[in-house]
Amino acid sequence: MAIDMVDIRQKFQEKQYKLTPQRRIILEAFVDHQDEHLSAEDVHTIVRQHSSEIGLATVYRTLELFSELDVLQKMDFGDGRSRYEINEKTTPHHHHHLICLSCSKVKEFEDDLLETLETVISRKSNFTIVDHQVKFYGYCEECQKKREISD
Repeated sequence: MAIDMVDIRQKFQEKQYKLTPQRRIILEAFVDHQDEHLSAEDVHTIVRQHSSEIGLATVYRTLELFSELDVLQKMDFGDGRSRYEINEKTTPHHHHHLICLSCSKVKEFEDDLLETLETVISRKSNFTIVDHQVKFYGYCEECQKKREISD
């Protein structure tokens, strides 16, 4: 997924924020790691390779700002750390997440199997659903193998 820099610049200008070099570097971390769900610590580790003067506090503030501006989507997978990914405006629903209870790996699941359920809920409750999030907790293939060996 490509990030629309024109759209991002416009969002920053509307709120009178500047797209500083540090913010660009942090944004590039998500472009370079699109298939990952990055925590502030993950981002800090990545950006320190390019710019050692960016501190963890700057990363936290920038991630919150990007989330507030809908550039990134902030997620909670129950591991005590917020994770972020590029906000996908091109699809009406976000993908679902498979979360390993052993290694904390997060895998995306693209099929939207809840369309029919949403339609039924919407009709029965006279409620307009605009989005949903589904998280499945279990054990990834690698951790399943490790569990089999130890059993």
